[in-house]
Amino acid sequence: MESLEVSAKTVEDAVELALKELGVPREQVEVEVLKKGKPGFLGLGSEEATVRVTKLPSEEADRSAVILAKEILQRLLDLMEISASVELKGSSSSAETGRVPIALDISGEDLGILIGRRGQTLSSLQYLVYLMVSHQRKARVYLSIDVEGYRERRREALRNLALRMAERVKATGTPVTLEPMPAGERRIIHMALQDYSGVTTESIGEGESRKVTILRQQ
Repeated sequence: MESLEVSAKTVEDAVELALKELGVPREQVEVEVLKKGKPGFLGLGSEEATVRVTKLPSEEADRSAVILAKEILQRLLDLMEISASVELKGSSSSAETGRVPIALDISGEDLGILIGRRGQTLSSLQYLVYLMVSHQRKARVYLSIDVEGYRERRREALRNLALRMAERVKATGTPVTLEPMPAGERRIIHMALQDYSGVTTESIGEGESRKVTILRQQ
């Protein structure tokens, strides 16, 4: 994707310069503020604002990426001799990036082998497809792969677990440490309790042993 880094007195001025250079309207770009800048005093100590403006892919490019992702995923399943089909789901915003990923769902029978323990196999498959699609597109392509709604069921189970444990911590005052989880699942716990009154969360441990502890708020 075409991208520019531009500096100017203010963020808006920098964005306007980048839009003129790219020749597109504001709704067709993504803006990342690299430096907000500051006016200084009487012109002294001032700093320019810097932004990175990236042209978003066209609808035609989006359709091409979807087709490519489906073809790659289906080919991988065929090579693994797994009888399953791949369908496009309604896209949803990614919590990590705010972008709308390609959302694919695998359906078939006896697909537990694709999910693995705590979804680790599914996450590895998703990352592999991401690498292959992004390599061929020569740009990052955000995608999500699910197996018959497993991820949503897992998210709901984790949210319910977080709320139950939070109630226990509030009632007893004793911290609760959950089982080790991958980063994405720990994030679900943190987000489920970020506005929950009376408790706070923190991640402890290293690597694959990293886990979430729920504590009563002081």
